Amino acid sequence: MPILQWFLLFLLSLLISLIFLWLHLPAAMLLGPMIAGIVFSLRGCSLQLPRGIFLAAQAILGCMIAQNLTGSLLTTLALYWPVVLLVLLITLLSSAIVGWLLVRYSSLPGNTGAWGSSPGGAAAMVAMAQDYGADIRLVAFMQYLRVLFVAGAAVLVTRLILGDSAIAVSQQKSWFPPLSGNLLTTLLLAIVAGIAGRLIRIPSGTMLLPMLAGALLHSHGIIEIELPEWLLAVAYMAIGWRIGLGFDKQVFFMALRPLPQILFSIFALMAICAAMAWGMARYMQIDFMTAYLATSPGGLDTVAAIAVGSSADMALIMAMQTLRLFSILLAGPTVARFISTYAPKQSA
Repeated sequence: MPILQWFLLFLLSLLISLIFLWLHLPAAMLLGPMIAGIVFSLRGCSLQLPRGIFLAAQAILGCMIAQNLTGSLLTTLALYWPVVLLVLLITLLSSAIVGWLLVRYSSLPGNTGAWGSSPGGAAAMVAMAQDYGADIRLVAFMQYLRVLFVAGAAVLVTRLILGDSAIAVSQQKSWFPPLSGNLLTTLLLAIVAGIAGRLIRIPSGTMLLPMLAGALLHSHGIIEIELPEWLLAVAYMAIGWRIGLGFDKQVFFMALRPLPQILFSIFALMAICAAMAWGMARYMQIDFMTAYLATSPGGLDTVAAIAVGSSADMALIMAMQTLRLFSILLAGPTVARFISTYAPKQSA
């Protein structure tokens, strides 16, 4: 029964999240549901999170990001534009090379390998891949596998850098604070801006528009964004389930043959981005955690959830992540066509 399955999924998600909270891991309420969703999916469970709930969670997350933005995105980009441009170009070039090698040395078709290895928004990559004739099941598997590893690595790096301060951060949380009318204003912002972002059909619009509108209104004192921890936990759970339940048992067995090459492509891209983060941290004189999260190859909502639990510069991280998303979306079709045309196919 779906109701019983949802209840068991909730219990497992809560148990894993509580363990992660006890270990003082960042984004525990995101990782727990994500892992629980993967367990259920690989056991053949066919649960799917309603799209409306996922979009609502993205809108709440956009308001959370707006609440934590300390400076203008445009100001941040103007200050660091040469470094930002260089990082974007290297990311695009690296993803193209990794995708080419993946198609060359695996059994994946050109279109599927190209879209699956692109470090853009997972949902957007899957939607665009379908329009270009790729196997969206394998593309979705590759995209969500990348998000899983990137999220795990980002949490590990954040925990190692924060050290004992992670305990202090987790202890400062108040799960059920007194509520005010600001919560209703925040929910209204999430609903209106989220729907508008959906209607204008930009990638991740249900998160980006509440983020930008909320940052503008919040910074000018027009509204006071209020998001209790329990509401954020619900949003994190929805996003975690969306990722975890995206893994399909049948597709997993289909991907077993090219799995080593897929994993290598993911780890190679993560290593390149980590190297860029090291260079950014040294050149810009910023902390490595900010640089790592800013250059991390997706996803936007996952990185935001991890960053908010740290002392990282949210403005720089979201500026870099947003530009990476749009640059990949713009260049994706061209890169996919190039890989499909020029990557030599491995002989059987």
